[in-house]
Amino acid sequence: MRNPIIIGTRGSDLALWQAVNLQSKLNNNGYHSELKIIKTVGDRVQDLSFDKIEGKGFFTKEIEDELLNESVDIAVHSLKDLPTSQPVGLTLGGLSERQDPSDMLIIRKESVVMSNDLRLKDNAILGTSSVRRQSIVKDLAQQVNIKELRGNVPTRVQKLKDGHYDAIILASAGLNRLELDISEFESIRLNPKEFVPAAGQGVIAYQCRKVDKQMRKVLATIHTIETSEITNIERKVLKLMDGGCHIPLGVYAEKDSNGYFHVWASYAKDKNQKPKRINLSQSTSHKLAEKTVELLLNQ
Repeated sequence: MRNPIIIGTRGSDLALWQAVNLQSKLNNNGYHSELKIIKTVGDRVQDLSFDKIEGKGFFTKEIEDELLNESVDIAVHSLKDLPTSQPVGLTLGGLSERQDPSDMLIIRKESVVMSNDLRLKDNAILGTSSVRRQSIVKDLAQQVNIKELRGNVPTRVQKLKDGHYDAIILASAGLNRLELDISEFESIRLNPKEFVPAAGQGVIAYQCRKVDKQMRKVLATIHTIETSEITNIERKVLKLMDGGCHIPLGVYAEKDSNGYFHVWASYAKDKNQKPKRINLSQSTSHKLAEKTVELLLNQ
């Protein structure tokens, strides 16, 4: 095994936080590492919404390519960005603990109307490039206008501060990890059972080469089994729906203290259609993803 271990990561503030967090975990287990920053299609193409960028894995492919050609030893991704089908030769070696899976609605104070849906004033401009978020917002708050929003997390918050938007939606996990000060705004945590997040939201994924047995053993020491038990259901739904950032699909799962599994899902054929919402519970995870997809498609 190479010493130091080379970690491949995107260069955004959040991606670097995730990579440094992995470095800390490896260091605690006696392994030294270095970071290699890699630009992806998603980083380079800033003038298109996610659903208009061709293919899947536009935040992961270039990092995976470097992993395959052995330029790096571990690839770090947000799990929600990672396609459900691994490239030949790669495997998911571990998952982090789950941060808050919810989305956060952040509103400029002058754009708040408490009596309106989502507390947004009439004709408020809300920024998001996620077709999932767009579909749900259009269903919950028809008085809102949606405008594309790209850039890393601090850039998006700055665009809100500069008045380009009345409100934006971001993943709570990213805001929490970066400890961004958003106290000047009205912030609403959107219940993930109602405003259903992306599969795997709030989780960091560690990817390695399948043949690298030593690295797989290293990553197994920091893998969170409880996280995979839940996100396996979410990602199975995503895979069965042939989903990604191109379709308005949200899926969120929990396991309660009695061992029961619960799934909430939201799906629309396109971002302008009213999403179908389902909730399903059972005592085991067996076939839960399949039953969820059946309900979403047949409701």
